Amino acid sequence: MNLINPLQAHHNLASAPPPPGAAAHIHHKAYFYWGKESEFLFQGWPDNNSGMYALALVSTTALAILIEFLSNLNLVRPGSSRVATVFFQSGIHAIRAGFGYLVILAVVSYNGGVFIAAVLGHAVGHAIFRGRFAKKEMA
Repeated sequence: MNLINPLQAHHNLASAPPPPGAAAHIHHKAYFYWGKESEFLFQGWPDNNSGMYALALVSTTALAILIEFLSNLNLVRPGSSRVATVFFQSGIHAIRAGFGYLVILAVVSYNGGVFIAAVLGHAVGHAIFRGRFAKKEMA
C-alpha cells in the first residue's frame, strides 16, 4: 500500500526541477526559522542583506502600529452627512484591511523575527492608542 503524506502531496515531489534560468522559488517548511535568509512581500527582499532585513522588521512593526492607529481613528464630526460618513469610514476600513493583509503576508514567510515584529507592533499600537497610555486620566 502506497501512503502519501498529505503535507507532501501538494508539493509534487516527483516533478522535475525547474529549467535553468527559471525564477527560483524559495519554500520553507511550515515552522518558524530564524535568520535573515528570507523573502517576503516583494521578490528579492530583503535578499539576505542584514540592513534590508532590519528595515523589513522595522517596516512590519510600523505597519502593525499604523493598523492599530487606524482602528482607533475617529475623524467624523457630529452633524456630518451620513452618506459621507459611511464612505469615509469605509475607505479608512479598506486601507486598514489592506495593511492588515500585508502584515499577514509578511508573517506567513515563517520568519520568527517578522512574526515577533508584527506582534510587537500590534502590542505597542494597542498600548498607545487603546490602552492606558491613550487615556487622559492615569489612575
